[in-house]
Amino acid sequence: MDIVEFFQQSSGKWFSQRTSHHLAFKQSEGGKSDLRIEMLSKDDPEVIKLCQQYEVDPALALCGARVTWDGSMEWDEEKHAGSTVLVPIADPDKVNEGKLLREMGYAEKAPVAGRYVMSADESLTLITEYETMYSEERLWFASPNLRLRTSILKRFGGFSMASFCSEIRMGGVQPPVDTSADATAPSSS
Repeated sequence: MDIVEFFQQSSGKWFSQRTSHHLAFKQSEGGKSDLRIEMLSKDDPEVIKLCQQYEVDPALALCGARVTWDGSMEWDEEKHAGSTVLVPIADPDKVNEGKLLREMGYAEKAPVAGRYVMSADESLTLITEYETMYSEERLWFASPNLRLRTSILKRFGGFSMASFCSEIRMGGVQPPVDTSADATAPSSS
């Protein structure tokens, strides 16, 4: 599986349950959210705009995805809702690695480019380094309708949070989406 196939398999509506362990406080916190992941074609205006923002040639975009979330955590009454666009850019020297452009980061509300690695076991690892923290997420499919995710957040030289999420697809398996520019062109037949 490559990054585009992983995004395709992730498209759809998901219910996510999260358990986070805050190491400094020695406490755990539960949370839940609704996620929607939509594939975007390589020539989608949002994909092109994000590439231009990072001064990356839009022709290098493998695909795009819009992720929207709406959730809550036990410790606060504030709703956690938002949306971001993700665009993977392959490393020309390493077929299963590259840069992941992100319209908005998860740990900090600012645009950020991270790295991705697709492993031989079909898991996706996302590594993001912010000015004051480091985030690493590993995502994989236990089945087509069950996605699992672990993450660590490291601040100021030490680990501050570890999380585990289970994400259940709401509905059936999504059919593969052709994200090539040709797929959006009108048919001549």
